[in-house]
Amino acid sequence: MSWEHEAVVAFSKSWGLFYLIAMAVGVLVYTFWPSNKKRFERAKDSILDGDDKPWK
Repeated sequence: MSWEHEAVVAFSKSWGLFYLIAMAVGVLVYTFWPSNKKRFERAKDSILDGDDKPWK
């Protein structure tokens, strides 16, 4: 099976676009899934847990 360069480029551009869109949708679904809310709230609050005074 011999592919020409233009065919490979067209294939990779089209399927690469679909791949990136699918990954972005997957990340958004993971981010806004209701069961992950506690995990993200804990991560948000843990940054400021021990930093209530200036560094000496």
